[in-house]
Amino acid sequence: MNRSFLQAIRGPIMLIALGTLVAIDYAGVYGFWRTWPILIILFGLLKLLEHSGVKPPDSYPGGPSGPYPGQHSVDGPPGGNVI
Repeated sequence: MNRSFLQAIRGPIMLIALGTLVAIDYAGVYGFWRTWPILIILFGLLKLLEHSGVKPPDSYPGGPSGPYPGQHSVDGPPGGNVI
């Protein structure tokens, strides 16, 4: 699945799960106090799915070699050591 798709459906899935748990509580099957950890588990699974399908971006030729754009090498700042 696509990362943006999982981000888009995470909120609605959490709301559906919350509504289901409230309905179960209202029906008297289980109290909400016993079922609320399902929300945390569901959120964690959705985040895991979101991050598992994402590959790191490829660096482009002539681009920065560090992990962050604009990051300089450890040799020193560009232009020398001017004090």
